[in-house]
Amino acid sequence: MVSASRKKKTAKNNPRFAALELLVKVSEQQSYSNLLVDQVIREGDLTPQDARLMTEIVYGTLSRQLTLDYFLAPFVKKVKKLDNWVRQLLRLTLYQMVYLDRVPDHGSVNEAVEIAKIKGNAGIGKFVNGVLRTIQRQGVPAIENIENPIERLSIEVSLPVWLVEKLCEQIGEKETRELGLSLLEPSSVSARVTARELTREEVLEQLKTASYDVQASEVSPFGIVGSKGFLAGSEMFRSGQLTIQDESSMLVAPSMQIEPQHQVLDACAAPGGKTTHIAQYLDAKQGGQVTALDIHAHKVKLIDQNAKRMNVTDVVKTKKMDAREVKTVFSDASFDRILVDAPCSGLGLLRRKPDIRYHKRPEDFERLPSIQLEILESVSQKVKEWGIITYSTCTILSEENEEVVRLFLERNPNFKAIPVEGTDFVNDHSDYGVTLYPHHFNTDGFFISCLQRIS
Repeated sequence: MVSASRKKKTAKNNPRFAALELLVKVSEQQSYSNLLVDQVIREGDLTPQDARLMTEIVYGTLSRQLTLDYFLAPFVKKVKKLDNWVRQLLRLTLYQMVYLDRVPDHGSVNEAVEIAKIKGNAGIGKFVNGVLRTIQRQGVPAIENIENPIERLSIEVSLPVWLVEKLCEQIGEKETRELGLSLLEPSSVSARVTARELTREEVLEQLKTASYDVQASEVSPFGIVGSKGFLAGSEMFRSGQLTIQDESSMLVAPSMQIEPQHQVLDACAAPGGKTTHIAQYLDAKQGGQVTALDIHAHKVKLIDQNAKRMNVTDVVKTKKMDAREVKTVFSDASFDRILVDAPCSGLGLLRRKPDIRYHKRPEDFERLPSIQLEILESVSQKVKEWGIITYSTCTILSEENEEVVRLFLERNPNFKAIPVEGTDFVNDHSDYGVTLYPHHFNTDGFFISCLQRIS
């Protein structure tokens, strides 16, 4: 029998044990993997090297979960009931065996057996050893043997069948495969330069001097991309000269064509990345201000904290409010610009939050578009004539994007869609907006539409 002290020590110091615990939490509590990983790294129980291994195992196992389950199926088909933690342990070990060349198979298998004994008992350890050793001898089944092309693609890129069907219908099978494969690659860290007194080139130079591996973004003139170094731990971040933001979302504020004196409403603002970007265009002396709303008080506080860190509190005002209540709170024609960064499925974030693909269901897309349209309707009379409403989402499905905008324009003929400034380099433009797909620029998937009130 394994002592409690040994189990606790193993959990604290073993990256594979830590990865297992996180994967169990993600699957049973639908917790976001990125938040759990960050928490473990911050607590500092693992060495930097072990933290990197744990992170790679967690994200890799989640990103390839459907593929791993296909590989495992023949070897566990006779088992009547497989505990979730045992399945997760087999998944993460198989991930290392198939995809991590630098990790010897025997080491991964031995670790898995020890973890099985500690978390379960000797019998479970024997079972885990038997399954993994058999896979070593026989190899995993070939994906090419799957006859149905949609199911085959689903297993190849580890996306649910329903999502593969939607994407194939929207962008075709070839693009869907390229998109899915790109989501299996690690994401880069990107940050927006917020310093008014420094150019992007000067910020890059200072970061490189501090041993950060960074380069200028090709997507946003405000962006930098880092492949080495924890940018959120840099002195430039702490002093408010940088903020972590995906390159695609950096395109939103410029698309709004903001002038220094404008009154701006950010209707769904937390955590404040776009709010603080909007603030950079405003001048308090000229009366410029952005009013940032969120339905949750703790998220409103987060916006305030970000505004303070980036030294833009003079033009940022926050308020706890459901965006759907805007129509009853603010006077008509109160704002020059309005941003609706709408709540959405988040499917554009699959590279950074791979677990999203397993938590979403097709029925979600019956509910979300109605909420998105309701928010747009709520703010529509609050923008001035010739003012602009920018509608954005971090998803790539047309039901939440083009279709919502199309319905809004049908119901509101006093608005028209106008070109999205700053996105000429993007190929995927429609009559209703522009979509950035993750595989085109290695960014989050994103949609932006600009709607101008003409009467």
